[in-house]
Amino acid sequence: MLLAIGSGVGVASVYYNQPVLPLIAHSFGSSSKQTILLPALTQAGYATGMLLLAPLGDFFERKRLVLIKASLLVAALVVAAIAPTFAVLLSASVVLGILGSLGQDYVPMAAHLSTHQHRGHTIGIVTTGLLCGILLSRTVSGIIGDAFGWRAIYGTAAALVALVNIAVWRWLPEQPSTLRSSYGNLLRSLWVLLIRHGSLRKALLTQALLAAPLGAFWSVLAVMLTGATFNLGASAAGMFGLAGAAGALAAPLFGRLSDRRGPAVAIRIGAGLVCLAFALMLLFPTSLPVLIAGTVLFDLGVMAGLVSHQTIVNSIDPEARSRLNGLLMSAAMIGMTLGATIGGVAWEWFGWTGVCLVCAVSGALALLRSILPPAIPSSRKNGAQ
Repeated sequence: MLLAIGSGVGVASVYYNQPVLPLIAHSFGSSSKQTILLPALTQAGYATGMLLLAPLGDFFERKRLVLIKASLLVAALVVAAIAPTFAVLLSASVVLGILGSLGQDYVPMAAHLSTHQHRGHTIGIVTTGLLCGILLSRTVSGIIGDAFGWRAIYGTAAALVALVNIAVWRWLPEQPSTLRSSYGNLLRSLWVLLIRHGSLRKALLTQALLAAPLGAFWSVLAVMLTGATFNLGASAAGMFGLAGAAGALAAPLFGRLSDRRGPAVAIRIGAGLVCLAFALMLLFPTSLPVLIAGTVLFDLGVMAGLVSHQTIVNSIDPEARSRLNGLLMSAAMIGMTLGATIGGVAWEWFGWTGVCLVCAVSGALALLRSILPPAIPSSRKNGAQ
């Protein structure tokens, strides 16, 4: 439970800004095009953090790494809370994204502590905490933003991260590093892992395609809900996080399915759910019940893919789990960043229909990639997907 809570609280800081984008825009007088940059650059920072910082879990003792990153995250949240200009908030948000990779540091720890037979289920539990942090952060942000303003969100988040950091210091077990090398060699080894394992490359691309709808959908949802069609506030956009969290709670079930039937089945089901969700939103674009149901379905689909892909990559090389998980989440965040960027353009040109089309196409491509075999076979110890 501590691993799950730490993962959720750590990653939540990346997503607090999404439901309150209209409030931030009003506060600084920024345009919608400028404001949509905020989640896109935050997610770009997260992808950078996953690529450059998450692999350090193989290089340093993991508990010490978590404590250092959490302390820096608290400082960045305080800066965001008192940001005097939009430029300062934008810069702080990039740093929040980089340090938000803290949430992923708990996943390889869980894999290390679990047995092979139950690894999918164990990772599913911690991933549930991670995903609830991502999705419920939007709910909390929307409620606090409407009641006390968007700055209060970052102050509250700083206090939460500090409290969890104390619990981590007190109770989290130490895990020694598995790699004796330089940081440069550590980063170079990422390329070696990519070249060596075909199923890793397949997992990265498929998860990036599944994650793109997350970026596109959540980056424009608050703007769409506050528009003429629904005319709702920031708290309503945040409440959609509850719908997404309902899907995230099923992550351990897909972990068990991955343990019993193999991860490929769960991944394909997940991609199919993403396609179905956005097909329904395209058919009924002004229906609030369909929007809620679609949110549950597509978040469930993305999480099914994530849990299954984490099971795959954490089984490739036990001594490289932080690096492998970092690569997977970097790919996912690159997908989310591209999704947020393309989704923002689609919103500007074609409205909600354009956003749903982008998401549906991305889900269909993920399904196709999950069916096709890797371009180059993986090493035998990697196993078949």
